[in-house]
Amino acid sequence: MTIAKAKVLGFCGGVRRAVQRIETELAEHGPLHTLGAIVHNAHVVDALAAKGARMARSLDEVPEGGTVAITAHGAGEEVYAEIERRGLRLVDTTCPIVRRAQQAAASLVEEGYSVVLYGEAEHPEVRGILSWTRGQGIATQSPDVAIPIGEKGIAVISQTTKSPAMFAEFVQELVKRYTGRVPEMRIVDTTCPETGRRYQAAAELAAGVDALLVVGSRSSANTRKLAETCRATGVPTHHIESAGEIDDEWLASGKRFGVTAGASTPDDVIEDVVRRLRGRAGGSSEEAK
Repeated sequence: MTIAKAKVLGFCGGVRRAVQRIETELAEHGPLHTLGAIVHNAHVVDALAAKGARMARSLDEVPEGGTVAITAHGAGEEVYAEIERRGLRLVDTTCPIVRRAQQAAASLVEEGYSVVLYGEAEHPEVRGILSWTRGQGIATQSPDVAIPIGEKGIAVISQTTKSPAMFAEFVQELVKRYTGRVPEMRIVDTTCPETGRRYQAAAELAAGVDALLVVGSRSSANTRKLAETCRATGVPTHHIESAGEIDDEWLASGKRFGVTAGASTPDDVIEDVVRRLRGRAGGSSEEAK
């Protein structure tokens, strides 16, 4: 059996930065609370919890004088104001790419545009970005919804983990529908470059294997999309959260297996999957370079 890993997989820079920042804070200052899951991966959340990072569903769960961490997904403007009002110590691990999207949303509204955010309305990153529009924005993945028009027109941005190609298709549809109906349309590409590189790496991997394993939490939007991208290649694809989910029947279907992983999947979980594949192959597997 040959096991090949995608050239780009696992922790992205923003996630790695967030996890390292929390670990440093825990080591230097002791226990803290994270406002939601620091990243969408149970292995990471559990590992940090063991070191003293408790997850809070709201600021009401953070004790007076305590420390609270904003996650890599970012947070709304009102959250920062409430943290300051309560006198809590803030650890901000917002991904720089997400921060750029938040700043774009705020600036576009100030310029007089209404903001259309291409993304999943209930995703924490999207809720946070939308907050910076101060009620002058809408989150949607469908061009069919009614879109408010600002004094200057419409500005379109994206959830950072969305495919650049899908964002472009969404933009094209809006341009067709609203050209001539609004004073101006402004497009700002806030997708993360890392996302495109991962999809490309997965497609290249698929071209040389019999089956693909996509490793990562099912609650992770970017991992689910990565799995969809892999399935679209026509290569049998299995989305797993850990090595324990590997099914022996999959291994009987071919000799070449590809492994890729979502941006919130830690290195040790990926390596555990690779080790399990090697072990199931009776030690005769060889990892492709």
